[in-house]
Amino acid sequence: MTTAISVSDLTKVYGERSALSHATFEVPLGTVCGFVGPNGSGKTTTIRMLLGLIAPTGGTGTVLGQSISHPERYLPQVGAMIEGPAFYPALSGAENLKVLASLGGFPQSRVSELLEKVGLADRGGSKYKTYSLGMKQRLGIAAALLPNPKLLVLDEPTNGLDPSGIQEVRNLIKDLASDGTSVFVSSHLLSELEMISESLVMLREGKVLFAGRTQDLLAAQIATLVVEPEFTVDLNKLVEIATRHGKEASVDSGSVHIVADATWGATFNRLAFNAGITLSSLTATQPTLEETFFEMTGE
Repeated sequence: MTTAISVSDLTKVYGERSALSHATFEVPLGTVCGFVGPNGSGKTTTIRMLLGLIAPTGGTGTVLGQSISHPERYLPQVGAMIEGPAFYPALSGAENLKVLASLGGFPQSRVSELLEKVGLADRGGSKYKTYSLGMKQRLGIAAALLPNPKLLVLDEPTNGLDPSGIQEVRNLIKDLASDGTSVFVSSHLLSELEMISESLVMLREGKVLFAGRTQDLLAAQIATLVVEPEFTVDLNKLVEIATRHGKEASVDSGSVHIVADATWGATFNRLAFNAGITLSSLTATQPTLEETFFEMTGE
């Protein structure tokens, strides 16, 4: 088995509306896979089908090598946190986890181990209602880890968190993957996923736009050279030089943007110098995941 999740032609129709249409993608084992798309693009519907909460209208899928038509065969090895965790406010973090461990038949010894893992060891005895949003999310992830899952499914785990909360959750996801857990994490915060996801599945209006390695997607995007001359009077001359050498170029807020990768930077610097133009800066930029996504979705 090389995939944590594999779906082919997976479809879910509600009345006239296709929530997911003929989705095909794979999530490699032991990696973090980002699941991205605007709200309403079909992410939660897909996750619910993978967890056996709703049945697909068409198509097939496997989770940890077992068909999604028999979720009971793989769910014991899957941990999930969907739509924010629910806990007893008056119980402590540790007590909440102990209740869940009893219900699920998991060893109580997992509780202190998991509080340590999610960075809540020092606050395990505090009441849940005193937790910050970031702590609540981390306790939710601890609960999802009780079965010691091979696959962890997280739906928008950083929703509503402040930057430090986001970083805590991000570091936790990285640690879990380095321990060999496969993590399938949905988010509309693309800058977050860019930092942690080895692979990506991109959805828009229920259709898969891209499924594959994050670096392959980013490498396929066109790089830009951003050039600032010492004197703004030279801006148009720089555009002419770039155009004459077959590059697309335009002036944008005091700098020249040239569609070319970093390797052409030295050539352009020399051409500008030969034309008697001094550059005050020359930088190569690669589009971010966010820019790439908006480019692909036309948003």
